[in-house]
Amino acid sequence: MDESRKREDVQRDFLKFCGQKIKFDLMDNHPAVLARFLVDSKDRKYQIWERNPRVTDLYSTEVIEQKLNYVHNNPLQAHWNLVSRQEDYYYSSARFYFAGIDDFGFLTHYKDGF
Repeated sequence: MDESRKREDVQRDFLKFCGQKIKFDLMDNHPAVLARFLVDSKDRKYQIWERNPRVTDLYSTEVIEQKLNYVHNNPLQAHWNLVSRQEDYYYSSARFYFAGIDDFGFLTHYKDGF
């Protein structure tokens, strides 16, 4: 991240941008799902993200791999039960790490940043 930028500003802007993209996609393609995000709030109609999301500094390869494993294993959890293998969840980077397949066209290996 650029030294002139504050982490909380980057996070705020990222979540706002992605939240808007998700909201507009749901409006166009899945309005019934969008209704699940309705909130009774003065400053917004929909709440896509949790308030005050947890931020974890990725200060070492060990921490990065721990978080990546957590994210890749999430779709396999019993309460989600979305897939039986990490790489089968389409919206995961697991297929990229396991097979080198970048379904999105923008993924890079975390080790390329060190």
